[in-house]
Amino acid sequence: MQKNFKPHPNSFKNTFCAFNEVLPDSIQGLKKQFESKAGSTYYYTEEGMYRVSNHWGRLANSKWRLIARNPETESKTKIGFAKWEEFYPDNAEEKLYYVKADFENNLANYEHKNNPEYDGKAVLRTSFETAKRLKQIRNLQQLTNWAKHFDYDDIDELRKQIINELIFTEKTLEQIKREV
Repeated sequence: MQKNFKPHPNSFKNTFCAFNEVLPDSIQGLKKQFESKAGSTYYYTEEGMYRVSNHWGRLANSKWRLIARNPETESKTKIGFAKWEEFYPDNAEEKLYYVKADFENNLANYEHKNNPEYDGKAVLRTSFETAKRLKQIRNLQQLTNWAKHFDYDDIDELRKQIINELIFTEKTLEQIKREV
């Protein structure tokens, strides 16, 4: 029988967390401990939290993201798990975030500085500044019309060069484009 573990209700306010998608058998036998007005259900254990939801991202005053399984499950409703120590503080004033690019899969996302993978090289920014950089990076990844002003042999190498400058420097996109 599951021991009834319940975190403090304010434990999750103003937090960032990346949940890892798990399969339904992970919550089998666990007791549902909370259901939000939006229909998400929560299961708490000594190790962490399971969240069953069909919506991820900005949640009230928190940023909770789901890292999907590969291959991705077909259901729109996903189950995510995060350890308690993976909930990091969030606010609009501090420089808490950095951008991480995955050039192989042509993706980019923001990460928290308390993430154990952070090596101190990417520039830390506020959530607003990070969102702005992330939008620029995703446009560079998904569009090609910006490249018509450049003399290049390989658009992927050009992308990588500009995106790395956006991640690892304070230079503006305009400055970077002028220098390339």
